[in-house]
Amino acid sequence: MSDSQFNTAARTAFRFVCLILLACKTTPHAYGQPGAARPNILWIVANDISTDLGCYGNSLVHTPNLDRLAARGIAYKNMITAGAVCSPSRSAFITGMHAISINCHNQFPNKKTVLPAGILPLPGLMRAQGYYVANTGGVDMKGPYYTGYNFGHDPAKMYDGFHWSGRKKGQPFFAQVHLKFTHRPFARDPSRLVDPDKIKLPPYYPDHPMARKDWAMYLETMQLLDREVGAILDQLKKDGLEQNTVVFFFGDHGHPHVRGKQFLYEGGVNAPLIVSGPGVSPAGEASDRLISNIDIAAATLKLAGAPVPSFMQGRDFLGKDAIPNRYVFAARDRCDETLDRIRMVRTKDLKLIRNYYPDRPYTQFNAYKKTDYPVLTLMQVMYQRGELTAEQARFMAGSRPEFELYDLRKDPFELENLADHPAYREQLRELSEALSKWTAEADKGPHPEAAEEIAFAREKMKKAYETKMKSRGLPADVSDAGYLEFWESEFARWFPENNR
Repeated sequence: MSDSQFNTAARTAFRFVCLILLACKTTPHAYGQPGAARPNILWIVANDISTDLGCYGNSLVHTPNLDRLAARGIAYKNMITAGAVCSPSRSAFITGMHAISINCHNQFPNKKTVLPAGILPLPGLMRAQGYYVANTGGVDMKGPYYTGYNFGHDPAKMYDGFHWSGRKKGQPFFAQVHLKFTHRPFARDPSRLVDPDKIKLPPYYPDHPMARKDWAMYLETMQLLDREVGAILDQLKKDGLEQNTVVFFFGDHGHPHVRGKQFLYEGGVNAPLIVSGPGVSPAGEASDRLISNIDIAAATLKLAGAPVPSFMQGRDFLGKDAIPNRYVFAARDRCDETLDRIRMVRTKDLKLIRNYYPDRPYTQFNAYKKTDYPVLTLMQVMYQRGELTAEQARFMAGSRPEFELYDLRKDPFELENLADHPAYREQLRELSEALSKWTAEADKGPHPEAAEEIAFAREKMKKAYETKMKSRGLPADVSDAGYLEFWESEFARWFPENNR
């Protein structure tokens, strides 16, 4: 999309939203609190992270800054992201709309979409309310901008700057700080090592030394993330802004493990959400309220005393009169070069997944996962050798069921598919109807995707894979067994304490 096309679409959307704002009675106070100044709002967004923090009950990881933030606010246990990979999910939370409704559902397209007429991303809505809007991709908050949206945009026009210090005197700010962790590659934390022997892996992963070490590195990377969050919060306090700033900490989607990221199981879409600050109560609560990450935009607008535009599919969850979600939904489409189509509906207790390509394996080749996820190769080798349990082997199989139904109360790891269970016939009917209704209303993106987009993605990832393997001294057609030997040598280097 050209700059002129983007600017025309942005102007049209801005005029439309301004009419909405003028037509609605607004209040400058958070949740109608008389005399209260509009709060500053800070989003701290982490990459690829599930609810594996100390404040969510993980005793192996040391996350004191996030734990303190949760103690002053609310930690939500059931925040479900609209997508299971970065750019569709980020397109969703910045617009308050599902990516499949705005043609942003395929990851990193060559030709980015133009948002439908009348839709303005959250930064423009906050700017219309008089907020200074900032965005940065580093803990020092000096830039560059970090967006990753699947729609055409110019970050320099979308945002006012990198840091809240650029605002006018007395002007409230809406700032986003995006942190790379816990995205792969993981990093070790020498100051506080996590013992791999104490890791208890989900039962769908093999209890193997390499898998435990990989998970330990994930937790150590999370500790590094926590220190970055601490530095941001310290800066907020140093600037005298702590008492009038609502902080949202959340992940763009779930953890970067084999059955996590890119898939609609809990590991892929259940991310942490902590909200702390003025007007957020009761402090220290662990809430099981069901939330979609598209709801974060609506809650942000309500905190600013602004109406939620009718185009937004998300809803406020912080106000006293906020209506709880009965269902939340998620979608997965093309990730890099890997074609797929999966849809999901979830209640607090149940989840239904629909696989539109049941004849394909879950582990279709994906260059990013093959180069960066050592446990994927480990499981492929163990599967070939017949060394996986039935629960572990299911994800390695050559096909999958069209429907997967899970009772999350009894089966939090989503191991027993109840879609054909007679006792769950009524629940299957209810969720099937809810999912069908949602896809009919929300699923606006084209299927299949344009052939040239698919070809672009495949060629891009083919080159990336060949380059990465060459840098490791490996041929692109290395066998799984040979590749596993490479990973074993890498873990020996990363964990020298185990070589003594």
